[in-house]
Amino acid sequence: MELTNKGVKGSQLKNMIIKRLYFNKAMSCAGLSELFDKSIPSIAKAINELMHEGFVVEQGYAPSSGGRRPLMYSVKSSAMHILAIALDQLTARIQMFDLLNNPVADMLTFELKLLNNPEALPTLVDQINGYIAHSGIPKEKIAGIGIGMPGFINITEGINYTYLDAGGQSLTAYLTSKTGIATYIDNDSSLIALAEQKFGIAKSQQEVMVINLGWGIGLGMIVNGKLFRGHNGFAGELSHIPLSEDGSLCECGKRGCLEAEASLLVVARKAIEGIKKGRVTSLKYNEEDHSKLMGDALIEAANNGDQFAIELLSDAGYKIGKALAILIHIMNPAIIVLSGRGAKVARILTAPMQQALHKYCIPRLAAGTELLVSELGFDAELIGAAVLVMENFDRVVKAKAVKAAKSAAA
Repeated sequence: MELTNKGVKGSQLKNMIIKRLYFNKAMSCAGLSELFDKSIPSIAKAINELMHEGFVVEQGYAPSSGGRRPLMYSVKSSAMHILAIALDQLTARIQMFDLLNNPVADMLTFELKLLNNPEALPTLVDQINGYIAHSGIPKEKIAGIGIGMPGFINITEGINYTYLDAGGQSLTAYLTSKTGIATYIDNDSSLIALAEQKFGIAKSQQEVMVINLGWGIGLGMIVNGKLFRGHNGFAGELSHIPLSEDGSLCECGKRGCLEAEASLLVVARKAIEGIKKGRVTSLKYNEEDHSKLMGDALIEAANNGDQFAIELLSDAGYKIGKALAILIHIMNPAIIVLSGRGAKVARILTAPMQQALHKYCIPRLAAGTELLVSELGFDAELIGAAVLVMENFDRVVKAKAVKAAKSAAA
């Protein structure tokens, strides 16, 4: 199934319609006309072409509001697929979605240590290609690959300055060449923020801070309705806000960073230390276990009422709350969303966070900020990776058109 490219203006309009229907689920011709400031006949013509090409379907009539009910249109879920990948420091998840963000193949999860691991990139490539082959979905039916990952990322050049060195070349170019599918990368916390804004609890909000609670502690910022990246694209390093002068040594080389005091990896290490000292807990540990296994076990134990696990997470929540007080004073957001892996224990974290906000935040500012728990949770990064592909949909279509033209010429 190919999206035709007849006329630049017509092609651009159809791309815009597909993207908008992906994000809005369903819209009428009149709604699209108003949104794009195009005539209803031109919208209707583009819709009819997209239906003929197999990208759009009729969704039925909108609920009655007193007048004639408009006919609604949506993207055809199976028209294309999106390969979404979520990386953290220790684990990779791969999931194939349709255009309604429904999984169309089983998720693949595997350990992938990013730090000081020269085999990480080739391993990732092998796993991606193996997953696609096993899915049975032809590569030409995959709109693109979106990857969320930790680190300092230049999205324009497709480079991660922290992990997955591609020998000096663009990581996106390397992955595109190795997989044969257009690939896009972005910081994991930025993608989680995008997912929350487009499909989550912060949908359509203008001023939102999204906290990625994971092995590290990330921040995605929605400012004036758009993802805020800062001057060099590295805005949102909440994890390296200094909480103390003489705290634990962080991987960045400084002491007292939030990440070194309150990340899930740090909490897991504290759990191991406590077990060795004889703390009463349901958690078990042997020398073969590592911090990730303990972190997953800690989350489960806390949700099952283990007092030691709850104590550790509560201490981390208080420290994160202290950092959030700083964030509120600077950004004055309407909403702070707790998302990522840590959303699984958000009900345990929120009480000590609120306690810290009461202590460290000016009441007038704190009262204007609502602390919410993500409904997307741990799936947010995968959904954000899918969003990343659709945000670049114009480039996807153009690349496919160029590839088709070259094949025809050959």
